[in-house]
Amino acid sequence: MQYPLYVRRDGDAGFRANFPDFPRVVVHGNSIDELKSDAQQAVELAYDRSEQIIPAPTRSTSELHVLDMDDGEGIWMFVDINLARVTSLAVSIQFSLLEGLLQQVDLAARECHITRSAVITLAVVHELASRYEGQLFSIPVSQRGFVDG
Repeated sequence: MQYPLYVRRDGDAGFRANFPDFPRVVVHGNSIDELKSDAQQAVELAYDRSEQIIPAPTRSTSELHVLDMDDGEGIWMFVDINLARVTSLAVSIQFSLLEGLLQQVDLAARECHITRSAVITLAVVHELASRYEGQLFSIPVSQRGFVDG
């Protein structure tokens, strides 16, 4: 999948870059090719064998340009991240929201410097934790089961 990456110069001989969709991942390289290779490795290290959600890539350039990381000192580029090499327990879903609610989600995401997927995930975790009185994450994932009602 093609993920956006914000690239800046890092000193005289290198580059430093950040993903808006992978906020904890920082990428370094002496060349653009090295930066792309490091991007794959950094995503693998951050997400492989984890329960973290692997977000879908942000594709809207207008959404990218309003992010705080776009300080006008760098450039946006898209890098191919092979998610087949990342084993995650998280899955991607698609659903619909009212436009006004989505605007509120996006505002919260910008204020917290996270993706809209992360805001929605945190809201779901909060709701489930309160519903199941904090027991949700004390049970191993493989043994979790939910009963309707």
